Amino acid sequence: MRIANPLTHAANSAERWAIERMSVREPDAPLNAYVYDLDALRQHAGNTVARLPAFCRMYYAMKANSEDVLLRAIRPYVHGFETASIGEARKAFAVDGDVPIIFGGPGKTDGELREAIRLGVERIHVESLHELRRLGRIAEEEGREATILLRVNVQWDLPSATLLMAGKPTQFGMEESDLASVAECLGRLPMLRMAGFHLHSLSNQLSADDHLALISFYLRKMEEWNAKHGFAGSILNAGGGIGVSYSETVPQFDWEKFAVGLNLLGENRLREGKEPPRIDFECGRYLTAFCGVYAAEVIDVKKNHGRAYAIIRGGTHQFRLPASWKHNHPYRVVPVDSWPYPFERPAVADEPVTIVGQLCTPKDVLSDDVRVPLLRSGDVVLFVLAGAYGWAISHHDFLSHPHPEAVFVSSRT
Repeated sequence: MRIANPLTHAANSAERWAIERMSVREPDAPLNAYVYDLDALRQHAGNTVARLPAFCRMYYAMKANSEDVLLRAIRPYVHGFETASIGEARKAFAVDGDVPIIFGGPGKTDGELREAIRLGVERIHVESLHELRRLGRIAEEEGREATILLRVNVQWDLPSATLLMAGKPTQFGMEESDLASVAECLGRLPMLRMAGFHLHSLSNQLSADDHLALISFYLRKMEEWNAKHGFAGSILNAGGGIGVSYSETVPQFDWEKFAVGLNLLGENRLREGKEPPRIDFECGRYLTAFCGVYAAEVIDVKKNHGRAYAIIRGGTHQFRLPASWKHNHPYRVVPVDSWPYPFERPAVADEPVTIVGQLCTPKDVLSDDVRVPLLRSGDVVLFVLAGAYGWAISHHDFLSHPHPEAVFVSSRT
């Protein structure tokens, strides 16, 4: 199946599903679901990874969405999975017992490090000198070699992004000044094999040019650290951080331009007499956001102090992303013409409306004061770009509301 636009395909799939479901649902069972278009996911993931040069590898960052069905759908298109907890590692191995796994994240316990070694993860990203020492001791106790990358909080004026994990004080990674002590310590830890650096510094970067400049900077730093401290690191894990625009006025990340730039980077290295770098990416949002839609029926529409509000079945306890990142999430309305009540249908027409959920907090807002042609009680709102950091980051059981349905749409049987 050839899909021109994964986002549009996913939204259309969700609309067809919602129309069908609303036609057969029980009157007292409002519609509320995550709809995932697996065809859109497969094509987008496949096209994204295929454009990367041969010296790059793509790991899927499970933190974005670890639904088992999605993991199985995306597995054939990525080199492996990036995990930020031992629970995610277990989920990954349940999908494929041989899948290459990166195990990272701050605050790993001794038990988690030990289990990661026993499970046979491909690499462990070390966040501090203390974690390095603990891991070295555990690896010796287990009698198994562990391959590591050193996560460094780089000192640089980083490009703008939604979140910064480096270039300023954060809990992520070690300081550059720690690397001399790390090099000395590694000489006394025979079961650790240092293979390179993990330099994940930001999240939701939307500029291909800025991201290419960042990677060039990373490569210069890696060469500097190798020469200065006697490291033999050959792998640059550039993290994820490649973003998704949730605004109609901000263009999406230009992946085609980014891939061309990576190829040029490799060619320039060859002209300089250097081997192309080995660059790993661990993208989550960019791979899965486009395939998911959060669908919710409008329960009520009303005015309050002159402002219009639409209350949906659901809210930020199921889809926390808009409130967390403080943006108006894009959506489309599915008109539902049937109306089961003998009295007037609440509606707003050609005016701004704020879409909120069922929680007893004024922060339960998914879209604030955005004009709509028509929105009625009983219609369905489809929040697109919900395939990443939607259900996965939400406070599911606040107020003990029911969980949404998980629907997986695919042309494959």
